[in-house]
Amino acid sequence: MRILVVGGGGREHALAWRLAQCPSVEMVFTSPGNPGAAKIATCVPGWKPSDWLALADEHEIDLTVVGPEAPLVAGIVDLFESRGRWIFGPSAAAARLEGSKAFSKDFMNRNGIPTARSQTVTLVEAAIDAVRDFGFPVVLKADGLHAGKGVVVAQDQQQADDAIPALLADGRLVVEEFLKGEEVSFIVLSDGTNVLPLPPTQDHKPVYDDDLGPNTGGMGAYTDPCILSERQAEGIMDTIIRPTVDRMKAEGYPFSGFLYAGLMMTADGPKVLEYNARLGDPEAQPLMHRFDGDLAQVLLAAVRADLKNARTSWKPEPSVCVVLASHGYPGTPRTGEVIHGIAAAEACGATVFHAATRLSQYNTLETAGGRVLGVTASGGDLAAAIENTYNAVRQIHFDGMHYRTDIGEKGLKRYNRENMGT
Repeated sequence: MRILVVGGGGREHALAWRLAQCPSVEMVFTSPGNPGAAKIATCVPGWKPSDWLALADEHEIDLTVVGPEAPLVAGIVDLFESRGRWIFGPSAAAARLEGSKAFSKDFMNRNGIPTARSQTVTLVEAAIDAVRDFGFPVVLKADGLHAGKGVVVAQDQQQADDAIPALLADGRLVVEEFLKGEEVSFIVLSDGTNVLPLPPTQDHKPVYDDDLGPNTGGMGAYTDPCILSERQAEGIMDTIIRPTVDRMKAEGYPFSGFLYAGLMMTADGPKVLEYNARLGDPEAQPLMHRFDGDLAQVLLAAVRADLKNARTSWKPEPSVCVVLASHGYPGTPRTGEVIHGIAAAEACGATVFHAATRLSQYNTLETAGGRVLGVTASGGDLAAAIENTYNAVRQIHFDGMHYRTDIGEKGLKRYNRENMGT
């Protein structure tokens, strides 16, 4: 097969990296791609759905895989399908699960899918009233796409008042109760009817250690068999995932692609914080690092509505991804800083996925955005995977680089609680 991966970030580099290793894949293209992906795939320019359709025609692409959410919400799948081209991802109507927080909350409420109490408002005054009703802390969510940064957890009235006007820029704002518990990313493959779960992962969204500071697109993630028990995973499938897929189909917009449920494991059971209509980033990096098999064949089965007969295989070792970010992120990042040490990091056994890099006019690798690199490694257990990853991280440097030093520590604490009674 000839594969086109749409996107240019760390998730797309990870997808291209894994797909390039598939026995059924002859060649991988990425668009626009990045300098890291260029080492294992052919990068070609492209910025909108019509560009990617032209590329699929020109290069005789057998399957297109969409990484980011924006092209999905914009209708790239509908466009490709109208031309008879195979593409992996949900339609624009189905992608509203991510594209509109108001739509997804209404969908969950009318279909009895467990989630936080919420109120959708369109005016600043109504938002302020809703905040007072919910109390603090309170969660404020902008309605549209904001690259994982359209959420504010306001601790007091002043923080809420400061955040509300900007979050209402899309016309609607979801005010939501604050849920206590531990977050889990639960991602599945769906063909519109059947679902195939991926191993659970845990993202780390706040910028600083101990989950402090503003939200980001994700500062790191890990996948480990101990994140959820089999009973917990099956309960999530029964109460959240299967009802979501079934009701989407019943309401006339079947969901095919990666369905991501961001969950809070509360004392009352798992509740949905948000849906995403694509593979998570940075969750994709440790997941692709653990995947063992022909991913292209599994994605093709989903496109063909034949997931019932598909199987996935995973390496038993946990995998960890630590994101290296630019100075200023998650605000305005400083770019153009020269990156050193990637070869040394990979010599430690890690895979370094490029998220926001570029080649300068002097052909040196430099930073080009906020989340720059995703350093990913595995180990015999979670502690070893964490140690291997941070050993590699310490080989890399660029001016202003910052990262969290506690990725995966929640998993270690969970293991100690469950196995040592501490």
